[in-house]
Amino acid sequence: MAVWDDLVGQAKVEEQLAAAARDADAFVTAHVAGEPAPEASKMTHAWLFTGPPGSGRATAARAFAAALQCVSPDRALGGAPGCGFCDGCHTTLVGTHADVEIVRTDLLSIGVKETRDLVRRAQLSPAGGRWQVIVLEDADRLTEGAGNVLLKAVEEPAPRTVWLLCAPSLEDVLPTIRSRCRHLTLRTPPVESVADMLVRRDGIEPETAYAAARATQGHIDRARRLATDERARARRSVVLKLPLRVEDVGGCLKAAQELVDAAAEDAKQVAEEVDVKETEELKAALGAAQGGRMPRGTAGAMKELEERQKRRRTRTQRDSLDLALTDLTGFYRDVLALQLRSRSDLANTDVRDAIERIARDTTPERTLRRIEAVLSCREALDRNVAPLLAVEAMTMALRG
Repeated sequence: MAVWDDLVGQAKVEEQLAAAARDADAFVTAHVAGEPAPEASKMTHAWLFTGPPGSGRATAARAFAAALQCVSPDRALGGAPGCGFCDGCHTTLVGTHADVEIVRTDLLSIGVKETRDLVRRAQLSPAGGRWQVIVLEDADRLTEGAGNVLLKAVEEPAPRTVWLLCAPSLEDVLPTIRSRCRHLTLRTPPVESVADMLVRRDGIEPETAYAAARATQGHIDRARRLATDERARARRSVVLKLPLRVEDVGGCLKAAQELVDAAAEDAKQVAEEVDVKETEELKAALGAAQGGRMPRGTAGAMKELEERQKRRRTRTQRDSLDLALTDLTGFYRDVLALQLRSRSDLANTDVRDAIERIARDTTPERTLRRIEAVLSCREALDRNVAPLLAVEAMTMALRG
């Protein structure tokens, strides 16, 4: 299995990355042999992967990182880097390669301190691999200060260091950084390709896989979750009933409260799974006796952990709400498709009766205003508006 097999529906991007990996392999081979580096090369030191959520930005970056570290003997016989089986490919894909740092955050932002640590690592020569690779999966979450720290490293990279940045769009990255990166745009994968991957890799029944891929409109991670997680299907079902519950003020306020409570419950479950373990591990590392008091001078470390956990709960709640709002947008998109007699397939065929009812009772102009209300709610949450206030404003705007 080649490293590109999980890159769904991105043939053009795969071709570009494979060509760059071949040139990168030739560069390192010449460097080790003390020979001149090839003059023409499709390889560069900084890459920016952009595309809509679910398009596989991080998957493409990790696959490219694996191809850069490939040590398959077939390369000497003309084989392409990225076999997927050698030690370099395997350890990169599972996240244990010593020269590949994969950075993702469950917080709201990436700060200056974390970025400086990455920059220091980027200046090191590869310990055993062919390249020093930094994969920053959430480059859009860099603070302005962190972005300025990163800019210096991207401007003056070490000879065998590669930065792989991922963001939803070019506008989510500082202009000074994106101008120094080679840009690759990923597209939303076709529904059929996502369904095929779920069947092939996850062993999901074809009918279930296609329904999940269609419902999420090609979002790979959401499709996998919807196909494998009963709780995710139940949450989606509740969200898709909301348009029929906002016919009066009381219904609007109750639906908003339930939506926010469900997101808060998701955050609480994540906290229960992770926070206790993190706290106990930190206490043990700081030398606390079992069930005893903490040593002096450790209060600051515990407080820092508590603040980090609080920010993670906020991020989890926002992500859960955003997922619900995405499903709601898809519902009204289907309503609009019926009203405009579009030939495109409906995403939410399991609630077709509700879609047809709302399409029949309202106008396309009204449906567009409802979609705008959902998008405005997402923007309000990004601006740190209180979740309940933002969702209540949305449900009131959805009222028919």
